[in-house]
Amino acid sequence: MMYKFTPKKPIRSFRDLEVYQKTLECAVIFSTDIKPQLVKLHYDLLEGMTNCALSIPLYIAESHSMRFSDFNMAVATIEKAMQGCNKMIVYLEQAVGIYGNKIPAEMLLDISRRYMDVRGKMFRLEKSWQKFKQADQNLARLKK
Repeated sequence: MMYKFTPKKPIRSFRDLEVYQKTLECAVIFSTDIKPQLVKLHYDLLEGMTNCALSIPLYIAESHSMRFSDFNMAVATIEKAMQGCNKMIVYLEQAVGIYGNKIPAEMLLDISRRYMDVRGKMFRLEKSWQKFKQADQNLARLKK
């Protein structure tokens, strides 16, 4: 079996991060396909759900920008994005429980699964940032 090697595209800004792209995609799908249906059903938690959906890519953008200036704050912010994914999963699963017969449950569960997948990728991104930070600290010690 042969494997084709393709190098990853370099990350020049937060917009190049897969976790940003995927969470923005989820926010758009939520806003265009799910939110209008929940508006019609007068879903009580819609405002919180809407804010949560957009806050996730916003936190990713913020954390990427501050990882060199304030690493601890960047890690805390990417963790907020992971918490946001968990919150969206809870919102979506609750909507399935309440409106599963009025909104296609498969659509809600698909978005929920996407948030779970991207949350794992964010966790690995955070770990890679920590490895790079540790490598930079080790290099600085060697230069002394």
